[in-house]
Amino acid sequence: MPPARMTPAAGGAGTGRSWPALAVLALSVLLWAAGVSLGLAHGPLAGVPVFDVVDVVTYSAFLAWTVVGGVIITRRPSNRIGWLLCATGLLVLLGACATQYALASLLGGWSALPGGRAAAWLAPWTTVLGLSLWFWLLLLFPTGHLPSQRWRWVAWLYGLLALPGIGSLALLPSTQPGGFSELGPIPNPLEWEAAAAVLGPVNATAQVLATALLGAAAVSVILRLRRARGIERQQLKWLAYAAVVLAGYYLLAYLYTQGAVRSIPPLVDAAVSGLSLVVVPAAIGVAVLRYRLFEIDRIINRTLVYGLLTALLGAVYAAVVLVLGLLSGGLGTAPPTWAVAGATLAAAALFQPARRRIQQAVDRRFNRRRYDTARTIEAFSTRLRDQVDLDTLAAELMAVVDQSMEPTRVSLWLRPSPDGSSGTAHGRTTRMGLWLRTNSGGRWSAHRSEEEPDRGAVQGPELRRRQGSASL
Repeated sequence: MPPARMTPAAGGAGTGRSWPALAVLALSVLLWAAGVSLGLAHGPLAGVPVFDVVDVVTYSAFLAWTVVGGVIITRRPSNRIGWLLCATGLLVLLGACATQYALASLLGGWSALPGGRAAAWLAPWTTVLGLSLWFWLLLLFPTGHLPSQRWRWVAWLYGLLALPGIGSLALLPSTQPGGFSELGPIPNPLEWEAAAAVLGPVNATAQVLATALLGAAAVSVILRLRRARGIERQQLKWLAYAAVVLAGYYLLAYLYTQGAVRSIPPLVDAAVSGLSLVVVPAAIGVAVLRYRLFEIDRIINRTLVYGLLTALLGAVYAAVVLVLGLLSGGLGTAPPTWAVAGATLAAAALFQPARRRIQQAVDRRFNRRRYDTARTIEAFSTRLRDQVDLDTLAAELMAVVDQSMEPTRVSLWLRPSPDGSSGTAHGRTTRMGLWLRTNSGGRWSAHRSEEEPDRGAVQGPELRRRQGSASL
C-alpha cells in the first residue's frame, strides 16, 4: 500500500463544501463572543455561580471544536467526523450563550433584552444535545463509518432514545441546568405540569440507556484498536490518549467536589479544564488529517515516563519531609526550612537515575521494539571493539541493521581510502558505506553514510526485500 499523504480535497468538491464550515465557524465565534461578553457584563447574581476565567476557558475550548471541525471539513469533506465536531461546538456554544442571555435578561436587570424566557428554555437541551454527539464521534472515528454493519442497531437505538430524552428535558416543569452555569431560580418557561409524572421517568430512563450505549461506543473504539493496523491504529492511539487525559480531568474534578483536593488555584483550574477539553478535538484533528501521526508513540512514552517520575519524586519529597519533621519536632509542627531544603536536594539527586530506570521499564513494557533495538546496538558496539575481520564485521553490521531498523533494502560497500591517507600496518585503510531504504513514520526515506559508490566499487550482499514489512 502506498504511503499515506495528506492531500487537500480536489477542486470544486472541497470548495463547495467549505462554505458551510466557514458559516458554522463564524456563527460559533459570534456565540462565543456574545456569551463571554454577557457573562462578564451581568456580574454576580443571586443563586447563580459566578462567571469567571474557568467559564471563559471552557467556552474557548468548545470554540476550538468548531475550528478543528472546519479544518477537517475543508481537507476531508467526506469524513463525518468534521461535521460532528462542528455540530458539537456550535450547539454547546448556543446553549452557553442562551444561558448568559437568560441570566442577564431575567436576573441581571437587563429587562430591555427581549426573549429572555425563550433563551432560558433553549439553554438546557441544546447543550445536552451537543454533548450527546460524543457518542457518534466514538462510534464513527476515525473513518467516519461504522465499525461494521452489526453496529447499525446501536446507532439507531441511540438516535431513538435521544428524541424522548431531549424532548422530556425541554418540557420538564422543574428548574433546569443551563449549560455550564445553572439558570438558578429561573423555571422552565414551557413546563408541562400535567405530564410531570411521565416526563421524569422517561428522562431518567433515557439517561441510563444513553449512558450504557455510550459505553458500547467506547467498546467499539477498543475493538477497532485491537484489530487495526498501520495508520488506523495510530489514529486510534491519538483518541485513546485524549480520552485518558479527559478522564484524568474528570477524576480531579470529582476529587475536588468530594473534598479530597482542598484547593486549586483559579488559573491552574482554568488551564487544566481548558487543556482537557481542547486535547480531544486536537487529537481528532491530528488523527484524521494524519499530521505527524506517528508521534503519538513518543508522546505516550514521555507521558508515562514523566508522570511516573513526578509521582515518584513527589512521594520521595513527602517522605523525606515527614521523616525529618518527625525527627525535629513531631507531626504537629511545620517542618523546618532545612528539612524542606534536604527533601528538595534528595529529589533533585534522584531525578536523572530515576528517569533512566523508569525509561527502561517503560520501554521494556510498552515499547519492546525500542528496548530490543537498544540492546542489539549495545551488544554490537561491544563486539565492534574486538572485531578485525571485515567480512565478519560486514555480516554482523547487516544483521544489526536488519534487526533494529527493518529496512526494505540495504546495501553495504567497501571502498579503499585514497593514497597517502593514514592507514593500517599495510599502509591502506578501507572505508565502509551503508545505504538504507526505510519506511519511517509512513514516509519513504533513504539514509547514506557515504556517497553512493560508482559502478566500479565493490558492493556487499543485499538483504532480501521485506514484502509488506514496512508498508501501511
